[in-house]
Parts: sequence; C-alpha cells; structure tokens
Amino acid sequence: MRIARCSRQRRTPKMLVMAKPQFTCEVRVQYLAEQSQLPEGPFAFAYTVQVRNTGDVTAQLIARHWQISNADGEHEDVRGLAVVGHQPLLKPGEEFEYTSWTRIATPHGQMQGTFFCMTEDAHPFEAAVPSFALVYTGALH
Repeated sequence: MRIARCSRQRRTPKMLVMAKPQFTCEVRVQYLAEQSQLPEGPFAFAYTVQVRNTGDVTAQLIARHWQISNADGEHEDVRGLAVVGHQPLLKPGEEFEYTSWTRIATPHGQMQGTFFCMTEDAHPFEAAVPSFALVYTGALH
C-alpha cells in the first residue's frame, strides 16, 4: 500500500507596500516696491511656490492654509480652495509652479503653510510649506 503525502511549501507572506503620497514645496520671495507704501507700509511681497510630487502616487492639491506674521507679532490665517484658481493633479515627478502675493504692515515678517491634498484613491494627506522670510532689505542696517 502506498500512502500519498501531501507536502505544502511554506510561502512567505507578501508584504503589502503602501504607496507613499508626498509633495515637496520650495518658495522664492521678491519684494514688490510698486505695491508697497514706504516708509510706514504696508509692504508687499510676491512668492513663487514650486510644488513637486515626490511620492509614489498621483495626487491633487485641493486647498491651502497660510500663516502670515509680521514683526509686530500680528498673525493672519488665510484658508481657501485651490491655489491661484488651480487644483493641480500631479503624477509622480511632475511639478506645478505658481506666483501669488501678500502684504504685511512691517518691513519684515514670515509665512508658512500647508497644502491639503488627496490621492486618486481618496486618501488625504498634507504637504508642509516650510517657513520663509518676507524682508524689505531697505529697512536693514
């Protein structure tokens, strides 16, 4: 009599690797003399933001939140949908650049922000915009 043996190969479970959504942001600032009122202010600044999809999945920028402060310690929060009327959908490696502007009451201050984003399969994430300086160099000694 022959006995059939069933052998099972041990399978190592496959690791599910979650795709990582990530936007990386860089900012350039320029003082706007034409929109500023010297010497007492307000002082105007243009800022150009480059948003790059450095993640593994396609995602869309949906909304923004800016925190703006001046040298007197006054703070302003600005929230809204889109950036300059756009909600860009970025594939991995793609980038979107836009320019906007703001005014503050003092010759220098700072801004920082957050973009609220969503992957194509509806997973939300945030992209931080690091703090950057708003400086009218004519006020520096």
